[in-house]
Formats: sequence, C-alpha cells, structure tokens
Amino acid sequence: MQDFLFYLKLGWEHIISLDALDHQLFVLALIAVYSFKDWKKILILVTAFTIGHSITLALSILDVVRLPSDWVEFLIPLTIVLTAAGNIAMKNKKQSQNTTNYYLALFFGLIHGLGFANTARVMIAKSQSIAAPLLGFNIGLEAGQIVIVFAILILLFILLNIFKINKKDWILFVSSGVFALALKMTLERLPF
Repeated sequence: MQDFLFYLKLGWEHIISLDALDHQLFVLALIAVYSFKDWKKILILVTAFTIGHSITLALSILDVVRLPSDWVEFLIPLTIVLTAAGNIAMKNKKQSQNTTNYYLALFFGLIHGLGFANTARVMIAKSQSIAAPLLGFNIGLEAGQIVIVFAILILLFILLNIFKINKKDWILFVSSGVFALALKMTLERLPF
C-alpha cells in the first residue's frame, strides 16, 4: 500500500507541479473547444489520454518499447502544437468534436507516456510487480487531470456567462497561446 500511495502522489505531481507545464498545456488545448456542459465527454477524453499514457509507460517499464529521450522530449510539445493548431483550424466550424478527438487523445497519450518512462524504469525494480506502482501513478495522474479540467471549466463558465466572452474568441485566444508556447518548446527540443 505504501508503494501505491507513493506512486499515486508521483502521478498527481506529474500533472499538478510547476514542472508539468507541457502536460498542463496539452490538457488545456485538448479541452479548449468544449464547455462545462460537455464535462462527461471531457472526462472520457482525458481518460483516453491516461489510457494511452499508461500503455506506453507499462511497455516502457517492461522494456518492450524504448525511444531516445531527446525524440520523446521533442514529440511531446509537438503533440501540443498539433492539438492547438487543430483547434485554431476548426474554430469556425461547429464544435461538436467527434470521436476523432478520443483517438488523438489516446495516441498522444502514448507519446506522453514515454516521457516519464526513463524515470519510471529506474524507480521500479525488475523484481517488483509493476501493477501497484502503475495503477497508483495513473490514478494520481487522472485525479490531477480532473482537477485541472474542472478548474479550466469553472474559469470558462465565468468568462462565458459572467463576462460574456465569445466562445470562438476563447478558443482562438487559448489555442493560439498554447500553440506559441508549445512551438517554442518544440523548437528548443529539436533532436536533430
């Protein structure tokens, strides 16, 4: 149980800490096109991301999948750039966001899972079962994502309903800001 709680806290900090800007930007870009009434869809979306994250994290810990860390560190902000660019491109279309977003969240989760893999590989001993640490980490990650999602949705609710901000302006503003920050990170992390 102690291992589980340790990894639960680690998963929570993986998304909530100040060092998790790339992860937070991804969540922001991922949900920018939704609103508070879409909270169930958003929870499924971030859960799809967590599933992808946990799959590659497990495969990496078991040494089935391994990518050079410089490529992983480059691909993570690139997924954020692509997500934000998709939001900007779709800003004038109906924001119904079909199941494609779930597949993208799952796929991008696969890439993000590799980002923590090297650290996890060192932390989890070969003789130790990976089930409790992996479960704890992913529950902590999911809980942190849910807190961030609801904080963003509350802010969006206030902006749309009290300050009467136009939703398309919100999408463009947030997605453009995330795009710019993530593009800077991507260019700083070029692996070639």
